[in-house]
Amino acid sequence: MTAPTAILYGLPPAELAEIPEGAAQVSPLIPGSARLEDLGPASLEAAVLLAPPGTVERRYALALALRALKPGGRLTALAPKDRGGARLAKELAAFGCAPAEEARRHHRICTAPRPETPQGLDAAIDEGGPRHVDNLALCTQPGIFSWDRLDPGSALLLATLPPLRGRGADLGCGLGLLARAVLASDAVTGLACIDIDRRAVEMARRNLGDSRASVRWADIRQPDPDLAKLDFVVMNPPFHDGGAEDRALGQSFIARAAGALRHGGALWLTANAHLPYERVLGEAFAEVTLRASANGYKVYEARR
Repeated sequence: MTAPTAILYGLPPAELAEIPEGAAQVSPLIPGSARLEDLGPASLEAAVLLAPPGTVERRYALALALRALKPGGRLTALAPKDRGGARLAKELAAFGCAPAEEARRHHRICTAPRPETPQGLDAAIDEGGPRHVDNLALCTQPGIFSWDRLDPGSALLLATLPPLRGRGADLGCGLGLLARAVLASDAVTGLACIDIDRRAVEMARRNLGDSRASVRWADIRQPDPDLAKLDFVVMNPPFHDGGAEDRALGQSFIARAAGALRHGGALWLTANAHLPYERVLGEAFAEVTLRASANGYKVYEARR
């Protein structure tokens, strides 16, 4: 494969950024993309980034892109004003860039040539890279969902979940917290762990280390013939897409679980209490039982 001369991180609105022809996608949230971390130093002519909202994650991506650009190579970075865009120019200036900034359609768009000697790249890459977090006893990385803490929905599910058995799946597996608990049961014979975030998949592979677990980078909304006739599914489905609440995401996870389970198989689902999943569960499953409710979250067991 020929090394790219331009990269694209994410899917910026077409009217806000000109995408170089042949740009390689490098977003960790688009399965099949190249790894931004693997690009050679000073190898690119251009980089376009829809910058992520988290400060540490955003500076990490910007620093990696600047490291990969040739001196004088063009960097375009944009983000919604309220999700990091207001800070972009200042962050680029801290790297030694002289960005030009414009505001359009609630976004801030910065363009800058890569300086001859950028400043602070190694520190930003180190801060945003993988690390071990003691309170989780797991390998993790900024940008992954709940990367440095146990989120309350998963905590409630872990406290409620009985020992499982047979073949199952963890949809949206993240770091592997739920998967690790599921695999504590010797009666579990196989567990497919799937996440749309490459970084989560890489960390889950490190964290699980169990031959019964297979970890895949994929979008569960896409067809997957390997997910069939399962005995159980566990999940804490996302309900945000690009920072905006999207209840259809959780509904699509429920539909995928229903299609993957055998007759009599069980879905164990945790979700924010305000999300209206009861109707969707009732339509897809023969039996739905509320197993726990606390701290603004609910846990359901749904059987096919």
